[in-house]
Amino acid sequence: MNQSRFLQGRRIAPSPITAKTTIVELIESSFQAYNAARLREGAQLFSERMLGDEVTVGLTLTGALTPAGLGISSIIPLIEAGFVDWIISTGANLYHDAHFGLGLAMHRGNPQISDVVLRDEGVVRIYDIFFDYDVLLSTDSFFREIIRSEEFQREMSTAEFHYLCGKYVAERERVLGLQNQSLLAAAYRCGVPVYTSSPGDSSIGMNVAAMELQGGKLRLNPSADVNETAAIVLSAKRNGGKSGIFICGGGSPKNFALQTEPQIQEVLGIEEKGHDYFLQLTDARPDTGGLSGATPSEAVSWGKIDPDQLPGTVVCYLDTTVALPLIAAYAFAKHKPRPLKRLYDKRSALMDLLKSEYKRSERR
Repeated sequence: MNQSRFLQGRRIAPSPITAKTTIVELIESSFQAYNAARLREGAQLFSERMLGDEVTVGLTLTGALTPAGLGISSIIPLIEAGFVDWIISTGANLYHDAHFGLGLAMHRGNPQISDVVLRDEGVVRIYDIFFDYDVLLSTDSFFREIIRSEEFQREMSTAEFHYLCGKYVAERERVLGLQNQSLLAAAYRCGVPVYTSSPGDSSIGMNVAAMELQGGKLRLNPSADVNETAAIVLSAKRNGGKSGIFICGGGSPKNFALQTEPQIQEVLGIEEKGHDYFLQLTDARPDTGGLSGATPSEAVSWGKIDPDQLPGTVVCYLDTTVALPLIAAYAFAKHKPRPLKRLYDKRSALMDLLKSEYKRSERR
């Protein structure tokens, strides 16, 4: 009998899980269908294709991931292994990341506890993460202290700002005898540029604003961020390279990463086709607008994704706190570390490339 072409997929025949089952065996054998299968496909896409030497990987972070410990468990190891080359994050994730680098404690908690009682006790809650209100005050004090220094008294991109912040957090880690607690510090050491698409939308931005009231000269330039991130992607695609975007959640960081291609093609008039690889972890839905412009197929219409590369896209509808550690563990088991690209150190050269191609564009 002729078998239908729709029955060419691998037969579902998982191995029994035992005490000796590895993370690779679990994902490849047991994750057979539904979003378990999407997670398997995402883990394989990341480790087998996105981590190619010619691929530049951008990571976006949305949702309270660092307070949940994902900075330490997953993101810092990915940075240090060369598996992440540039980052766009909410400011909140970077603010809460700093708690760990400053030696401040976050605790597991019960989300059913009355928030009125917690307020009376001086405890702040992020769902089931509890911490002392003084953690906020101490972190605010740290940022205000470093922002007062002379090197911050100028206009800069958020990548420059976070690089300087990372330097101070790394020094505080050293003084406290801490290791690998802050992604800001790890990004500083590894030359990974970290951007924030909405710099005023976090406690870091609030403290920057407070320093302006005191006469501070720090100005975060969003236009510099738009052009620098576009320059990173353009450089990645030249000379036979590729661009991959790993989206954790959605929101503004998601679009800020994906809009790099419309910035290159639509606005600057530079010839390009779109990102090559797209991996998203989300619990949002396209029909309610939560994934507007960002499912892989829809993103093609915007020029965000290369239409020839749709097989290199996966959306896994799963909580990032579950999916990211599994994908990271799978990647470490399957792929050796990559040399650090240190894109932060190359920003001037990347911008020179963008400017030179824009100069030849008909859109000027």
